[in-house]
Amino acid sequence: MQWRKVLGRVVGAAALLGLGIILGHFAIPKGANPPAPSASASQDLDPEILETIMGQLDASRIRENLRELSREPHLASSPQDEALVQLLLRRWRDPESGLDSAEASTYEVLLSFPSQEQPNHVAIVGPSGTILFSCRQSEENLTGEQGGPDVVPPYAAYAPPGTPQGLLVYANRGSEDDFKELQAQGIQLKGTIALTRYGGVGRGAKAVNAAKHEVAGVLVYTDPADINDGRSLPNETFPHSWHLPPSGVERGSYYEYFGDPLTPYLPANPSSFRLDPATASGFPPIPIQPIGFEDAKVLLCNLQGPSAEADWQGALGCDYKLGPGFEPGGMFAGSQVNLSVHNRLELRNSSNVLGIIRGAVEPDRYVLYGNHRDSWVHGAVDPSSGTAVLLELSRVLGTLLKKGTWHPRRSIVFASWGAEEFGLIGSTEFTEEFFCKLQERAVAYINVDISVFANATLSARGTPPVQSVIFSAAKQIPAPGPGSLSIYDNWIRYFNRSSPVYGLVPSVGSLGAGSDYAPFIHFLGISSMDIAYTYDRSKTSARTYPTYHTAFDTFGYVEKFVDPGFSSHQAVARTVGNVLLRLSDSLFLPLNVSDYSETLQSFLQAAQLYLGPLLEKHSISLGPLVTAVEKFERAAVALGQRISALQKGTFDPLQVRMLNDQLMLLERAFLNPRAFPEERYYSHVLWAPRNNFLDTFPGLASAFLRAIDTDPGSAAWAEVQRQLSIVVVALEGAAATLRPVADL
Repeated sequence: MQWRKVLGRVVGAAALLGLGIILGHFAIPKGANPPAPSASASQDLDPEILETIMGQLDASRIRENLRELSREPHLASSPQDEALVQLLLRRWRDPESGLDSAEASTYEVLLSFPSQEQPNHVAIVGPSGTILFSCRQSEENLTGEQGGPDVVPPYAAYAPPGTPQGLLVYANRGSEDDFKELQAQGIQLKGTIALTRYGGVGRGAKAVNAAKHEVAGVLVYTDPADINDGRSLPNETFPHSWHLPPSGVERGSYYEYFGDPLTPYLPANPSSFRLDPATASGFPPIPIQPIGFEDAKVLLCNLQGPSAEADWQGALGCDYKLGPGFEPGGMFAGSQVNLSVHNRLELRNSSNVLGIIRGAVEPDRYVLYGNHRDSWVHGAVDPSSGTAVLLELSRVLGTLLKKGTWHPRRSIVFASWGAEEFGLIGSTEFTEEFFCKLQERAVAYINVDISVFANATLSARGTPPVQSVIFSAAKQIPAPGPGSLSIYDNWIRYFNRSSPVYGLVPSVGSLGAGSDYAPFIHFLGISSMDIAYTYDRSKTSARTYPTYHTAFDTFGYVEKFVDPGFSSHQAVARTVGNVLLRLSDSLFLPLNVSDYSETLQSFLQAAQLYLGPLLEKHSISLGPLVTAVEKFERAAVALGQRISALQKGTFDPLQVRMLNDQLMLLERAFLNPRAFPEERYYSHVLWAPRNNFLDTFPGLASAFLRAIDTDPGSAAWAEVQRQLSIVVVALEGAAATLRPVADL
């Protein structure tokens, strides 16, 4: 009937209109300004704008930013942390230098704090119950900044409460092999307190490994051999040098995973399902507490038992013995160590702050640049050196934006993450909440956590496609200090490798899970990088800067010892700013996917050398893997050729968009969320955790090592075959992603 036809047309028109509204809503961010009048589909990186931005990044402003950011301790969720949220919002909403928009989003997350009423305590208790020695409960107040009420006492976040007491043993770095070595020496571990040193394995793993051997509690200290190049005396450590003073204690999270512990894979919003804290996994199974090396010396240098082997020895000025218990003729004969931990779990509000500059041509493509905000104490190096750079770069870009002289091609998202120190919580909650949008639209993630460890050279880590854009930026910027070297030329003097394609180039490391890039690369498959300035490793064996996570990481420490003049902070700001502009403004994304070929060839050769012979005996062929790597290499070369051809001629903007999407989406092709069911959030088959010496495909290598001592046809060898198939399919999928989009 006629009325049905009319109704059908109305409904159809309404449906089309609704679809258009929805697509428009998600393609253009809320409140977006229309594109700048000069914007066009062919807008490209403007070298003059790039040069202007590099010249306006001011070292003295970065210095003042750092002074303000590190003035007070700002533990996650504290009033001081919230004050910095408001500072960021003010800066990013400034009418003269602010961004297009700035908002804070809050999550309710599970954090861990020491009890104020019952401070954690470590003591040597005599046979009669008398306390013969007590470890410090706070660090020495050397500069007047270590004794304030907002300085959180040293503790192991998420360590369970408990008061175990037992004989002391020395367990080196607390690895599984270290505890097995103690057992091999005939040392009874059940009921003991293990003294371990930082390094070797993760913090939480020390407690996990100890618990497997029925150890009752764990102590952790920083050995001067690992952080101070052996220096341990008060007159040769801070405040007289940059070295860790004897009372310094490294705080940290001992949670095994990242993200909010109660809402894995879900954003920690009020409506989200939460696990029961009593049964949630990932927490240390036994009490654990960090102490300073001056207290560790008292404990360790009075132990009895056999001497530890040479590589277990340190720089405390005595022969390290294994225990158990103290020397019979010494002052602590017959004594035990009591460990009293009274940490508590609390649901707290923690905020991320996002500042957005909307793209003039491609507002639905996001270049993200993030740094966490929270610190254990003052956090001048970690993380405020990164936030100081973030604020200066956003000021310079915001000023140009407000003047109307520049708009990026793609949207730029600045992020200040909350509660990173407790396990990358803010960044992980963000990726969980915006999973689909980020997977579809995020071009790359730039992380600058600690911007300056020291002032010798640039250091960078990232996925292979970002190598070329970092190199391009580093070549354009002068290195701090005398001489005329670029950051690139200076970098190659300190960290380099021989590339079969490029010759001698700086080394770009791979990304683990040590900072906020982790959920972006491992969970979302977004091309990511981490950039900093660091020290000359030929002059120190320190595993990080010495006052890491202590109350001595202050503005004065940075200004006097880490980067006097703040020229290295400025160098990082220029490098990161250059990379950011290249990613946001270049017509063709500066991601070189062919650089993945070197990594894949290296992984393949290692697999053939170390795994191949035994795999062959079990009738498992690496042939499909060889073929998959070759397919990827051909597809990457062909894509590069198509891009070069387009750059030389006339092109349809839609062609550029399609090619850029292929570059952007490559990293996603390596994701398989079912590849590592035992590893939370890890789904990237090339960069999953590698708990072995084999520098090859991680899932394949781990499965191979588990299968070595099992019978042919076992489930373990079936898992090797499965992991091999996972890698092959991922590589073939990546190759397909790079082929012309019309070629299914």
